[in-house]
Amino acid sequence: MKYFRYFVVASMVAGMLYLPALAADPDVAKLKKKAETTLGLTFDEVKPTPVAGLYEAVVGTRVVYISADGNYMLNGDLVDLTARKNLSEARRATLLNKVLDQIGEANMIVIGPAKPKRTITVFTDVDCPYCAKLHLEVPELTKNGVKVRYLLFPRGGLDSETYKRSVAVWCAADRVKAIGIAKNGGKIDMKTCDNPVARHYQMGKDLGIEGTPTILIDDGQILPGYLPAARLLDTLEIKKG
Repeated sequence: MKYFRYFVVASMVAGMLYLPALAADPDVAKLKKKAETTLGLTFDEVKPTPVAGLYEAVVGTRVVYISADGNYMLNGDLVDLTARKNLSEARRATLLNKVLDQIGEANMIVIGPAKPKRTITVFTDVDCPYCAKLHLEVPELTKNGVKVRYLLFPRGGLDSETYKRSVAVWCAADRVKAIGIAKNGGKIDMKTCDNPVARHYQMGKDLGIEGTPTILIDDGQILPGYLPAARLLDTLEIKKG
């Protein structure tokens, strides 16, 4: 089924290439400007793909494809059938990891091995029941070589009580202990300090995050909602020890 989906997308791309307007190699700057004017947005980057007449356009961590004449857009995955590699997925992973690197682990709550097999980054709400449920799975994940990085995402916004509790977790002497207490509904010292919570929240909004937990995998996949450790390990292709 997976490769059937890939075949359908590849066929859509191939069908676009029969358009006569795609024969000419455009000025990329002009193509970018035309597509931006048509769509009413600003692309971070536009560049050729391995497919003649098809161009990759990037907005944040989103990747779409536009035709050489700027009249058509494809919202889907581009797959190299020979290499059996999803080029779009690989590109999204690069873009997503770049955004996460800009925040840096010093501005995350990090649990797990220093040299992990895999890394997941989780947008979490300290008052979210399913976030609390996922937190109970963290010991099993870390035992099997997974590093878990938390970004604090108070769904109620920056004026909410959850935001204040998120700040208090960050400002605690032991953040890992504090987030466990908060997720379990316990009382925490409502400290304030310089913190990255608003930045976490804005990043989530920019990425289109709406619910928690939302799990970002180091290969670029985004998994909305709770998953038990066994399923996460399977997704990460880690054999449970």
